[in-house]
Amino acid sequence: MTKRKLGYVALEVGVTTALLAAAWIYLDGDRGFAWTSVPQMLEAFRNAWLFDRVGSDVVPSLVRLALGFGAATLLGVALGVAVGASRTVRLLTQPVISFLRSLPAVSLLPLSLVLFGIGTAQKVFIIAFVCCWPIVLHVADGIVELDATMLSTARAYRIHGLDRLRLVLLPAITPRIFAGMRISLSLAVLLLVTSEMVAASNGIGYFVWRSQLSFSIPDMWAGIMLLGLFGYGLNALLQVVERRVCRWHINMTGRTE
Repeated sequence: MTKRKLGYVALEVGVTTALLAAAWIYLDGDRGFAWTSVPQMLEAFRNAWLFDRVGSDVVPSLVRLALGFGAATLLGVALGVAVGASRTVRLLTQPVISFLRSLPAVSLLPLSLVLFGIGTAQKVFIIAFVCCWPIVLHVADGIVELDATMLSTARAYRIHGLDRLRLVLLPAITPRIFAGMRISLSLAVLLLVTSEMVAASNGIGYFVWRSQLSFSIPDMWAGIMLLGLFGYGLNALLQVVERRVCRWHINMTGRTE
């Protein structure tokens, strides 16, 4: 690990530790009904998530997030390639895409409940629908901005159809795919929690919502803490995968997309 990376890690750990210490000191007293001390949060976190409610709440949330985010990635790449590869398709679909990606996720909840009920399919639909659009836009822009020399070389070597997609287009736009996935992942975690707070019987979002309604403030904060760790860990995992898959791009440019 280089000195620069060590500096980033030290800064990240240092800032996080300082914020936790500040929260510990600030909450060490009577700050109102909605607040609780850090030791109480940690105790509630231990009782709830190590490992009493992992099977009943964490695993269902992970499954929903994986299915929704996976579907969003596949759909986003497919639509992005179709839109970016044809100027005609891009002009025809631009108003529709702009409209669909501007829809608030909350407005889709009644429709998803009518179409899919209150099960896992409803949560997966919400995540996949909202999270696919950042990937679509990044993939389409990546194809539009491809080097003309590379495309001309592919035509000269008579690389067409699926071979052109598999050997030329997808490798070239992989950094843009991951850029869209990073944005979509943060949205996916937010949408997971939102969808589980409406007509759900399990999941992390349901746990936080139920704790709030029952005025179990330490449990509510324990759920919020888990969501923070959840999002941070998934983002770190995606960055590891991106560095391995896009190593050629990072070595060439010195940065991710």
